Amino acid sequence: MSELKTGDPAPTFKLPADGGGEIDLADLRGKTVVLYFYPKDDTPGCTTEAIDFTGKHEDFEQANAVVIGISKDSVKKHDKFKAKHDLAVRLVADEEGEACEAYGVWVLKKMYGREYMGIERSTFVIDPEGKIANVWRKVKVKGHADAVLEAVRALA
Repeated sequence: MSELKTGDPAPTFKLPADGGGEIDLADLRGKTVVLYFYPKDDTPGCTTEAIDFTGKHEDFEQANAVVIGISKDSVKKHDKFKAKHDLAVRLVADEEGEACEAYGVWVLKKMYGREYMGIERSTFVIDPEGKIANVWRKVKVKGHADAVLEAVRALA
């Protein structure tokens, strides 16, 4: 599969979400969706990223945007993570990796000379028509939520 780029239709998914229930991307048409993929709940970078997006939760809402974090962690882990850090973002459990594959974020990674498959920290802004409006790959957490909010506001 080729890498997603601006203007491509956003791959749809229906996955279990924190707090029970599901999130179906198709149900969010008409809103801007910030979809951020992260490696693992309750790790330093992932926690900082979730807290940064939570801190801007009202700003995203004012811009008619919903922020959704996706990892391969279970709903149970997501619920603990949200409660521990009082997170306002929705978290989706992609335990089978369907969305990770569709968005091209399940990649070969290297650390300390070891190779393994994992989630590349990436963010996609999906416009109200369901098309990819912005893509960030290999995200550095510091300042990222601000950059995403700026991009979302530019769509309005």
